[in-house]
Amino acid sequence: MKLFEILLLLSLIVCAISVAVVRDLLTSIIIFMSYSLIMCVIWVLLQSPDLAITEAAVGAGVTSILFFVTLKKIRAIRKEDQDEQA
Repeated sequence: MKLFEILLLLSLIVCAISVAVVRDLLTSIIIFMSYSLIMCVIWVLLQSPDLAITEAAVGAGVTSILFFVTLKKIRAIRKEDQDEQA
């Protein structure tokens, strides 16, 4: 069990660093979702199911959906600007 916790913490650190380093926004959002899901598992291991459910719902769920919608709208705006310039 201790090895599993260490792997979770290491993957959490890798996710946190890679979100800051990755330049593609879609990849960054997916890494952020995995960060939230790993945090959810850590909360369960710490015997705090209420925080785990909140992290899964808000962190991996609602926030990620809002990021995806925002990314779609940003790319749509950029596409409109390129069409106007052409």
